[in-house]
Amino acid sequence: MTQTPAHRGARQRARAEITLEIKDAARRQLAVQGAQALSLRAVARELGMVSSALYRYFPSRDDLLTALIIDAYNSLGEAAETAVLRHEHPRAQWVGACHAVREWARRNPHEYLLVYGSPVPGYHAPQDTIGPAGRVPRALVAVLRTAVARDEITGDAKEELEAHDLPAALLPQLDIVAAALGEVPAPLLARGLAALTQLFGMIGFELTGQFTKSLDPADAFVSHTIERMADFVGLAPPCRNGE
Repeated sequence: MTQTPAHRGARQRARAEITLEIKDAARRQLAVQGAQALSLRAVARELGMVSSALYRYFPSRDDLLTALIIDAYNSLGEAAETAVLRHEHPRAQWVGACHAVREWARRNPHEYLLVYGSPVPGYHAPQDTIGPAGRVPRALVAVLRTAVARDEITGDAKEELEAHDLPAALLPQLDIVAAALGEVPAPLLARGLAALTQLFGMIGFELTGQFTKSLDPADAFVSHTIERMADFVGLAPPCRNGE
């Protein structure tokens, strides 16, 4: 029997809805048991499905994990990109994106730790995750590229940019990163990556309770550190009459 376009559309919508339900149930399982304990059988049980039916959507646990990882990277990337678009000045773009990353992580702690926490034993991320994983770094590298074009890199970062004095062993690695994220002078890219990894690590500390009874709540510390990292990268403060 030949299906009409309407029937095919209905089937596609139904499949998309069930796929979303499966992923939502899997996220709830992440929150309770962690990624290591993610189980297709447990997800199927929660949704009232037989395991064999769920396997038609995700053939293995790794396929489901990959879908969750891609969704997390894309959602986080969209938050950073949107924050950049809200501002005109590169420093404001950088600071806004960093705060957006933290805010997303606080709203979605288990998904953040899925992508930036401990690796899941036995899971090897496929190529499909690389593009989504690069969205936040690409957004911030684009900010640096704008700052260079506007001659708004200052301080030690500008001096290093002009001297171009980096360890020889680091240069080919930075070339690989630049090819993936966008061309930025190597010294500035190195500083940007240092600031980015510092941001991710700081957020990870906050989410896992490392600041409890010391820098808790961490708002003031995080804001201060984001600003100091913007200084480290060399992003000039905005003019008083503008952003």
